[in-house]
Amino acid sequence: LLSEAVMSSSSSSALETQIFQYIDVHQSDFIEDLKEWVAVESDSVQPDLRKEVIRMMALAADRLAALGASVNSVNLGSHQLPDGQDLPLPPVILGEMGKDPQKPTVCFYGHVDVQPAKKEDGWKTDPYTLTEVDGNLYGRGATDNKGPVLAWINAVETFRALKLAMPVNFKFVIEGMEEAGSLGLEKLLEEEECFFSDVDYVVISDNLWLSNNKPALTYGSRGNACFFVEVECGDKDLHSGTFGGIIHEPMTDLIALLDSLVDPTGRIQIPGIYDSVAALTEEERKLYESIEFDLEEHKINSGVKKFLYGTKEEILLHLWRYPSLSIHGIEGAFHELGIKTVIPAKVIGKFSIRQVPHMDLSVVKQQVVEHLEGVFSKRNSPNKLKVSMPLGAKPWLADVNNPLYVAARRAIKTVFGEDPDFIRDGSTVPVARMFQSVLQKSVIMLPIGAADDGEHSQNEKISRHNYIEGTKVFAAFFLEISKLHQHLRETSSTETNN
Repeated sequence: LLSEAVMSSSSSSALETQIFQYIDVHQSDFIEDLKEWVAVESDSVQPDLRKEVIRMMALAADRLAALGASVNSVNLGSHQLPDGQDLPLPPVILGEMGKDPQKPTVCFYGHVDVQPAKKEDGWKTDPYTLTEVDGNLYGRGATDNKGPVLAWINAVETFRALKLAMPVNFKFVIEGMEEAGSLGLEKLLEEEECFFSDVDYVVISDNLWLSNNKPALTYGSRGNACFFVEVECGDKDLHSGTFGGIIHEPMTDLIALLDSLVDPTGRIQIPGIYDSVAALTEEERKLYESIEFDLEEHKINSGVKKFLYGTKEEILLHLWRYPSLSIHGIEGAFHELGIKTVIPAKVIGKFSIRQVPHMDLSVVKQQVVEHLEGVFSKRNSPNKLKVSMPLGAKPWLADVNNPLYVAARRAIKTVFGEDPDFIRDGSTVPVARMFQSVLQKSVIMLPIGAADDGEHSQNEKISRHNYIEGTKVFAAFFLEISKLHQHLRETSSTETNN
């Protein structure tokens, strides 16, 4: 880790106090800003609300311009829906503040589109009217991701309002299609090489803590390889009374194939699948010991009686750094109420593998295909087998000793009075991997939302405490990354001279 000797001086402590006091005094203004943003139904999933997403992008662009940032709304054209309709893509906002070569340039990514929400879905309040109840700010997008985007903007605004020198240069990337797959974003990152050329660090705040009370920093996520396994015997369904018992039924073949994938302990049965999984180091194992995670609460939230593993460490290891295989469904099978005595002509099993760092997508695909073909050949079935991988997203992993993580840890310690948990995410975060691979820069996921914020769910919220203290964390982070970056420059210069 970088030397602790670069910690805050008394002068910077006084500066932080001034900044934090301003944020406390203006928290009602910051909540009003969030209320205005939540009121826009910027649902990127439903085509008839695309105009609202585009309106939300214009609001965000205006907010950055009011900060004094130069703003470019990049047109991404349109995309075609399954019904053939062409729909305009919302622009991606590229904002820029400061070009001081002596200061680090921090790029912040966030999105202002949301998942669908209706009051009748089970919301206690109108999802598009920010409503405060018992210190919680309820509304769609409050935590995912309008709240964190505004918290970052509010932190920048605080320096400007106090007429303080900006400790870093800023770049902003704000999109409106994250909930629909970030269409066009990767191409834009590749094409805007000039805009990103001076970026030193990338910060993403689009995830949650692991607990409700203890801050966390995310340094990794699993990827996802999705598979279809199709078995077909003919061109039409058959009557089980007429043909049952004399043919090789596709469903029977498929069930055998799916049953061969994973054993009752959760271990994947595909040969070679664990070969590339990195060994657990002692340094990494220690990260799990202090993590705040309520196993019983997690069990209650899931609604299941028993997990495959009984300890916090084992549960988190198998959620974050080991691969898992889940079977999701069967297309072509009768699934409605009652009984239909039919033999389906073609069935498609759907499953996915959450893969972890060092696992290669192409190798995983080959291993899956070879395994299923091997199992199928032993059945001596005349049916047709087809295995495909329609979707593959790579895992992401960052170095917790990177200056980004050191600066973020210090900022959290300053604001919350405790060190954060270092956590991974068991799901897939394509945007983190995208920024890291395209820009070749350090990426951190710096969440300010709590585990019970209910992103994508009914009654999504962010607490007033997390929204305001999160704004302070971002402000403190600006100061910390500036100091660390300067220290690294001086150290590098000294070593060069020597």
